[in-house]
Amino acid sequence: MLGIQLQRHHEVSLARQIYQALREQMTEGRLHPGEILPSTRELAKQLAVSRNTVCEAYDMLLAEGFIESRQGSSTRVADGLQLGKKEKVVDKLDMISPVPANIRADFRTGRPDLRRFPTHTWLQLLRKNAEQMPLEQWGYTGPAGLPQLREEIAAWLFRSKGMVVSPQDIFITAGATQALHLLADLLFSEGQGIMVEDPCHMGMLKVLQSRRFKIHPVPVDEQGLQTDYLADHYDCGIYITPSHQYPLGGILSAARRVDLVRFVRKYDQYIIEDDYDSEFRYSGPPVSPLQALDPQRVIYVGTFSKILFPALRIGYVVLPERLQSRWRHLRTHADVQNPPFEQEALAEYLKTRKLDRHVQQMRKLYGQRRQILLETMTEVFGGIWRPWGDAAGLHLAVQFPGMSFTDDFARQAREHEIYITPVEYHSIRKGAHLDKLLLGYGHLEAKEIQAGIHLLKDLILV
Repeated sequence: MLGIQLQRHHEVSLARQIYQALREQMTEGRLHPGEILPSTRELAKQLAVSRNTVCEAYDMLLAEGFIESRQGSSTRVADGLQLGKKEKVVDKLDMISPVPANIRADFRTGRPDLRRFPTHTWLQLLRKNAEQMPLEQWGYTGPAGLPQLREEIAAWLFRSKGMVVSPQDIFITAGATQALHLLADLLFSEGQGIMVEDPCHMGMLKVLQSRRFKIHPVPVDEQGLQTDYLADHYDCGIYITPSHQYPLGGILSAARRVDLVRFVRKYDQYIIEDDYDSEFRYSGPPVSPLQALDPQRVIYVGTFSKILFPALRIGYVVLPERLQSRWRHLRTHADVQNPPFEQEALAEYLKTRKLDRHVQQMRKLYGQRRQILLETMTEVFGGIWRPWGDAAGLHLAVQFPGMSFTDDFARQAREHEIYITPVEYHSIRKGAHLDKLLLGYGHLEAKEIQAGIHLLKDLILV
């Protein structure tokens, strides 16, 4: 009568299956307010289950207010339950969606080569430090992070970038994305403006948009954010990737760095500096962070997801002292802390210089892959293209003057088993970078790079 189909060997109990079926019929309007339900004896007979099973289902519905039952009267559907039928979700193309199994050329950006990570060494450190961890660290250890990891990160920043940072100014996060969420709450109020590079990382932009900020896109060229546009937005903070602009790859020039610091000093604002992959630079040492010019006005955000592996979820911020108390409050009421086990393992990985050696090896490998990509592009496309940005990072922006690459091109590429992102996807004001594509190469072997570029040729040169 009610059209309930039970799965006899399912992990979900029969009583809960009956409860779920009736609840759905009530919320979708197939069972109406005040409608009488079958008696427990009658429904048990219809479904060939015990009466106790139906009683249990009715008890669940009664406890949650879906039905009404009084001594001596029938069980009825309660009022005010109808939601209508559930919306069908239409799957739209998304550049961060999982890659289908049939993809033959995967040019996603920001992917380190996980095949080269020393997983055995990492697992040994993880187990060793978990076994030796004092019992008190299995409890709440606080929102700043473990002191030993903060000390080792300070030493790492000095060795790798020449940054002089106190461990007390370093706060551990669950990656750069969480850092930006917390900084958004820390620095800005709803409706306030924030300047971002255009184009920029679309994921980070969505974080800021979710906080309902007024987004002020600032154009980017081969020297990074164009500071001539700053004067139009004096009441804004700034989010920027100065060491390797995402996605075009430029390094912010010294003059523009000075312009930015002057601006935030004058208008009592802050710069959020996202340094997502500057460790991998192939034509010289890593670029000096903007934070070094003014540690009280520039908040530095770093991460280990590109250096080691994305699932690690350990990042950090270097905070001015005046912001630290408020940060502790926000982090405590967000998720309190990172798990201590990975923090302990990473601290030792840094202390024993294993991280230094791994980065050095991967920098050499990624540099070779970048060179193979450039050579293959020249071999396949001749002189109709040109690279953008510094020799750094895990992706390359390439320009094909006169061509146009939109979301439709990305969909067409998927149909040809190629995963590639147009720069237009990361543009806020559309149209300025239609002739550019992003080619991620860090996770690809030489043969995969070469084969992928030849597949891309068949799509572009038709």
